Amino acid sequence: MISVVLVDDHVIVREGLRGMLSAEGDLRVVGEAGAGPEAVAVVGARRPDVVLMDLRMPGGDGVSATAAITAQHPDTHVVVLTTYDTDADILRAVEAGAAGYLLKDCTRAELTSAIRAAARGETVLTPSVAARLVNRMRGPQLESLSPREVQVLGLVAVGRTNAEIGRELHIGEATVKTHLLRTFAKLDVSDRTAAVTVARGRGLLGG
Repeated sequence: MISVVLVDDHVIVREGLRGMLSAEGDLRVVGEAGAGPEAVAVVGARRPDVVLMDLRMPGGDGVSATAAITAQHPDTHVVVLTTYDTDADILRAVEAGAAGYLLKDCTRAELTSAIRAAARGETVLTPSVAARLVNRMRGPQLESLSPREVQVLGLVAVGRTNAEIGRELHIGEATVKTHLLRTFAKLDVSDRTAAVTVARGRGLLGG
C-alpha cells in the first residue's frame, strides 16, 4: 500500500483527488493540507510515501514545502501537481528536490502511474514538461551527457533507485534527480527506461 498526502489550497481539488485515488487498490490518502507549512507538519505526522504538491498556494508555496519535506524526510517523494509549466517553476521545483512534475490536465492513469513510480524512487515528468526542459536545455554544448550524468544513468540501467545511486556516488538524492532530469531533457525522453534505451542506442552506455 502506497500512502499519499494531498496538498492543494482548493478543497474541491483535494476531494477530487481523494475520490480518484480511493478507487485504486494500492493507493491510500493518509492526510491533506491547504498550504506549504501545513503540508510540512502533516508529512511529519503521517510520514507518507508520496506527496502530491500544488505549486502556488496563498498560505505558503509548494517549492519551500518541497525543500523542507525532502530535507527532513528523504524517504518521502514529492510530486508537484500544478497548472503552471513555466521553465522557472519547473526548475525551482526540481532544485527543491521534487521527484516529479505533473500538470493538472494529466489523466488518471498518468497520475496513478506517476505516484507508483515516485514511490519506487523514480523521477517522473509529464511529457509537456519534459518538452519544455528539452527546449530550454537543447544546444550543441549540451547534447552530450556529462560524465556524472552517464555515471548516474549507468546505475539506473542496472536497476538502482535514486536513493541507492545517491549512496553509491556519495551525493544527495535531490542531486541524483537533477542529473536525471537534465539527462531526460538532453535525450528528449520523459522516463528512466526510455533514457537508458536511447543512451544505449547512441552508444553512451555499455550493454
